[in-house]
Amino acid sequence: MAALQWTVDAYTLVLAAFLLPAGAAADRWGRRRVFVLGLLVFGLGSALCALAPGAGALVAARAVQAVGGTMLNPVAMGIVATTFPEPAERARAIGVFGSVSGLSLALGPVLGGALVDGWGWRAVFWVNLPVVAAGVAGALRWVPESRAERARRFDPVGQLLVVLVLGGTVFALISAGRSGWSAPSVWGPLALAAAAVPVLGRYEARRADPLLEVRSLRGPVVAALVLAFAALGAFAAFLFAATLYLQGVRGMSALDAGLCLVPAGVLILLLSPRTGRVVGRCGPRGPLLVSGTALALAGALLPAVGPRTPVPALLAVFALVGVFQGTVNPPITDTAVSGLPGSMASTAAALASTARQTGSAVGVAVAGVLLAPGVAAGGARFTAAAHGVWWLLLAAGVLIAVLGAAGPGARRGAAAAPAPAPAPVAPVAADGAGAGAGRQAQSGQSPR
Repeated sequence: MAALQWTVDAYTLVLAAFLLPAGAAADRWGRRRVFVLGLLVFGLGSALCALAPGAGALVAARAVQAVGGTMLNPVAMGIVATTFPEPAERARAIGVFGSVSGLSLALGPVLGGALVDGWGWRAVFWVNLPVVAAGVAGALRWVPESRAERARRFDPVGQLLVVLVLGGTVFALISAGRSGWSAPSVWGPLALAAAAVPVLGRYEARRADPLLEVRSLRGPVVAALVLAFAALGAFAAFLFAATLYLQGVRGMSALDAGLCLVPAGVLILLLSPRTGRVVGRCGPRGPLLVSGTALALAGALLPAVGPRTPVPALLAVFALVGVFQGTVNPPITDTAVSGLPGSMASTAAALASTARQTGSAVGVAVAGVLLAPGVAAGGARFTAAAHGVWWLLLAAGVLIAVLGAAGPGARRGAAAAPAPAPAPVAPVAADGAGAGAGRQAQSGQSPR
């Protein structure tokens, strides 16, 4: 169980710690350039994973793979945000972006299962290399280069503090599942992360070009980060528990287990672009209410699942998770990107991705703690242990629905409505793009 958790969480731990610096670097150096570099590093990490002689080497190679991953999703979202500056159009583009994630979820488990059954687990990493090659060629051919009009100065102290806060928190949560909360490997990193939080806030508030716009972390942006953390934490916990259930309790092959997740992936593929259009036209409230309700309903039904539950009933519940995931990401990403100035498009996307990956790492860590007593026993003992994971899904669904109904930016037209300008502060520079407000930001102000 510990090796399985670290194989997953070594990737998400590095992502959580370094997504924000990678997004800021893309805004400064060029988003296409950093995206291509990320693909190349991801390909190198994949090759190292495929060649790993044991679990320890595999975990280390996953960390290398994650370094490349930090430069992919948030930077790609920054490219989308700058290519489509008009709010409603951007929301639709984000929906299409999300549908590709749904396609990957639909195809990934099936293809991965076939590769594992036919050629072993190493094939899952080898197959990344031609994908990386195609991605590099496509990016160089079609993706326009973009960067902030005014290059923001590097903030190495801020980057270090962000790594301490996020990396320390996630590392402590992962370690707690194995060593208990009293272990030095838990309270040491957690104390370091807690001490770094106020230092980060004070330091960034005084900088002219901060890595993290502390003044912008309010209202819609904070709501988007909480939603991202809860949504991906619940989804990661579900995938971790569902995979162990399908293969360990039901005795399915990797391919058959992947096929059971296809309904969720297909629904994400179909719903994400439509959700993006709804967000662009009406704001995020409706999609978030649908998403939270679907997740809460899935969490309420999953405790009834046992070792012999009919497969059609399983697929119906898994489809609810697909509805949840297909309607939650476009409003979260659009709210986060809209809440920061255009010069920080990749940084804004990286903030949302950081919250997602932190939630994902925490979700896997918590699921591992809850499932550990039932993994060895299997059968009814496992399904009983899984109840804790399903109740977490229910709680996360309720939280998403409540924040969607009452949180900032939930009103109609929020995606395109101009945010009020804050009081002038000096000397904070912006490039005037104003992605969220759709207006020119006045010099010397920090647009929300």
